[in-house]
Amino acid sequence: MDGTVIIADDDRTIRTVLTQALTRAGCKVRSTSNISTLWRWVEEGEGDVVISDVMMPDGNGLDLLPQIHKKRPDLPVIIISAQNTMMTAIKASEHGAYDYLPKPFDLKELLSKTNRALSQSKLPAKPSVSAISNQQNLPLVGSSAAMQDVYRIVARVLNTDLNVMIVGQSGTGKNLLANTLHDLGHRRDAPFLTIHPASATAGQISDILLDETKAPYGTTIYLDEITEMPMDVQLMLLDLMQMPVIVDKNIRFISSTQKSLKNMISEGMFREDLFYRLNVMPITLPPLRDRMDDISELSLYFLRKISDDGQPIKTISNAALEHLRAVLWPGNVRELENFISRIKVLSTEDEISAQLVENSLKQMPKVTSETTPLNGEGLSSAVEAHLKRYFDLHGEQLPLPGLYNRILREVELPLIALSLSATRGNQIKTAELLGINRNTLRKKIHDLDIKVTRSKKMM
Repeated sequence: MDGTVIIADDDRTIRTVLTQALTRAGCKVRSTSNISTLWRWVEEGEGDVVISDVMMPDGNGLDLLPQIHKKRPDLPVIIISAQNTMMTAIKASEHGAYDYLPKPFDLKELLSKTNRALSQSKLPAKPSVSAISNQQNLPLVGSSAAMQDVYRIVARVLNTDLNVMIVGQSGTGKNLLANTLHDLGHRRDAPFLTIHPASATAGQISDILLDETKAPYGTTIYLDEITEMPMDVQLMLLDLMQMPVIVDKNIRFISSTQKSLKNMISEGMFREDLFYRLNVMPITLPPLRDRMDDISELSLYFLRKISDDGQPIKTISNAALEHLRAVLWPGNVRELENFISRIKVLSTEDEISAQLVENSLKQMPKVTSETTPLNGEGLSSAVEAHLKRYFDLHGEQLPLPGLYNRILREVELPLIALSLSATRGNQIKTAELLGINRNTLRKKIHDLDIKVTRSKKMM
């Protein structure tokens, strides 16, 4: 790599790591911990690429992006942030960021993106800014790595006219994502029509698409579970999509499926030419078992959502959340939401207890809890049984990439939490017990969001 990179981040460790890595790669590096210095360097013409955090002591890196682009439109800015929400990804895209990476980021990936940014001669055209910038209650919830991949794709496709194919198991939120793509994008003022291919005839679909009053210019058509469409209707839809009158109306198609379309194509049950027309931009929604870090955030969101409907506000204990995180949830997010709604009604206290959650889980035979006794088997055998069940739940598909780190995290969190409990919150003893450095323990406590409570031994 060749060029000067400006790093703006109030975390000294991140500045040090990036400076060393970029210097080894051949770059010149200037780093700062504040927005004001970053802006001064930009004004002075410094830097070929900027890597900036969002939240800094004297300002917001995202808010500075429009000024940077006005002053130096050819300067690529890569945003890194611990604010790992869909809003951050969308704002980064709206404000014209070259790219966005959530923290903790993969160093090799960031170096690769920086190299591409240094090689480019001109930034891509800035997408039009939509009205979502002031909306905080976005419908997609979760900060896990699996959801970060979804957010980045959504941010890029939101203000385009590309056809989108949403893939995901039942209960993962496909309909919610389809509505989000429409409601938060630049086509939000045009109609959004849902068609259920399982019950719609060729004549009905043709009537909708060709009728100027039902599907005017800019309409978005959502095909809910595309695999249920009969072959004759598939052929008719393909012919319609190629008609000049439909093309001129700029109709966008968003489709969803919970089945493998490639398998259906190979079995002659779905047209390959229609698949490629609908599958321009695929988005895969991960099952809940691949985003277990989001259980707490989702549960709290559903409790707030219920309260918004006029019901009394309730909270949930950390111990209760631990029980929820120990369940595979085969019904995915929808099943979790239904469960939260049920225990919210059953709870007679302002705070939902762990006992209520545990008892309620026992009454759900379809939910596989990982808190069942080991029946004398070794830890290795128990882990193997868990992983086998995990792979079986995916059927013919493989789990999302990153399985190794996800499994380690699932083991690491209870190990550290129980060790802290055993030492009554004494971090020195806990580090000694685990055989790790005290600073390493502190970092893991922070990263895993473990609550530490000091207590005295009762005599």
